[in-house]
Amino acid sequence: MSEKTIAPAFAALGHEARLKIYRLLVKAGDEGLNIGDIGRVLGLPASTLSHHLGTLVQAGLVKQEKLGRETRNRADFDVMRDLVGFITDECCSGVDLDVAGETEKAC
Repeated sequence: MSEKTIAPAFAALGHEARLKIYRLLVKAGDEGLNIGDIGRVLGLPASTLSHHLGTLVQAGLVKQEKLGRETRNRADFDVMRDLVGFITDECCSGVDLDVAGETEKAC
């Protein structure tokens, strides 16, 4: 994934409520949670929750599935792995500061 496609996902996680929702869905695993359960656990009103879930879905972080009258919400673990991979891909590989031709290690 490129910075252009990754940036919206990180931007979506830049709000405290969305970060809490996302972490809760990650904790729930593949089973996910319905909107009512998320609202009860986090104490968020339905309209606020719906707005934040929409942002997470649009950013590709959350998948929604209609099951009868309820909507199941799940973290997209492939996208989560891509985000972590993007951040850690070049971890500690050094940064060329072009200072006397030396490379400094970040870690």
